Amino acid sequence: MSIATATPAMLAQDISTFIPHRAPMILIDNVLEHRPDCLITATHISPNSAYFDAQLNGVPNYVGIEYMAQSIAALAGVEALLRNEAIRVGFLLGTRKLQMHIDTFTLGESYRTQVTRLYQEESGLAVFDCQIYHHEILVAAANVNVFQPQDTQAYIDESQADG
Repeated sequence: MSIATATPAMLAQDISTFIPHRAPMILIDNVLEHRPDCLITATHISPNSAYFDAQLNGVPNYVGIEYMAQSIAALAGVEALLRNEAIRVGFLLGTRKLQMHIDTFTLGESYRTQVTRLYQEESGLAVFDCQIYHHEILVAAANVNVFQPQDTQAYIDESQADG
């Protein structure tokens, strides 16, 4: 969708610049690379990581879906900033083809999440191919379905009226 590519200086900004999340619910740490329809982020596991479990000595693997979703949000944020638009909220609708090859994102380790847009409708519905790597080893993968409405409040109001 986006033709422009973010500069290294833009990508060096704090991750909160690109996503609508705020601490303590920011789970990814920084943006490493941007290409049209693709973004790579990094997550560093520490005792301060959200969902850190001392018994596991890390973060449970199911949190990887949120690493993927926040990386998608960061791609949308980078693209919005490149178009001089506001960052908008999106919704994780679900996943397909989910594969988890590890049980835990381990303390002291870093993980790379790559998200690539496969499809997007004008309505804001999109599908992304997502992978998480530890070094060069694939540790998780999924197709993630998301929805980013043009007017979030109108979408929420409409959803509540239908419920």
